[in-house]
Amino acid sequence: IQIYLSERRSYRELPLRLAEFGSVYRFEKTGQLNGMTRVRGFTQDDAHLFCMEEQVPAEFAGCIEMTQFVLDCLGLENYRVRLGFRDPASDKYVGGAAVWDRAQNALDDVCSRLKIGYTAEPGEAAFYGPKIDFKVVDAIKRTWQLSTIQVDFTLPQRFGIEYIGADNKPHQPIMVHRAILGSFERFFGILIEHYAGAFPVW
Repeated sequence: IQIYLSERRSYRELPLRLAEFGSVYRFEKTGQLNGMTRVRGFTQDDAHLFCMEEQVPAEFAGCIEMTQFVLDCLGLENYRVRLGFRDPASDKYVGGAAVWDRAQNALDDVCSRLKIGYTAEPGEAAFYGPKIDFKVVDAIKRTWQLSTIQVDFTLPQRFGIEYIGADNKPHQPIMVHRAILGSFERFFGILIEHYAGAFPVW
């Protein structure tokens, strides 16, 4: 966000995609720590895509296709896709219902167009927007959440992020959070067990 805010932005620059391998720390309780799959310090392949609302479906489609390519290349072909939607009965979500409906419909349309089997699960959205999670099943039938793609209406508003539109007026972009492998440590732990240490030639 600070990089985005470092200069004035035009609609012609969007989508603007910024990625990093970021260090993340969580104070997990001792009893919840587990080898490489749940640790207190880990590295995440984090990306944030800044786009106009009408660009969200194309950005989501690109993220999904990238995720599928990576998982297929690594031999992790057994997974299910979950769409995390807002629970209308809950008050934990920020933003208006109309914005949520547009974003959720966009995700639904993208998955249908790409012919992806998915389940829509109300209540599984982040508080700031709907998301897509890839739940990967390993060789011993355990399910892990690796990839996640999330829409965020909130941070652009809270940080006052803007771009100048074709009408020469300021507008608020939408952020898309993207992590393909998630935690590198968890990912490699899963990969080791999935192949029982006998990796393909690569």
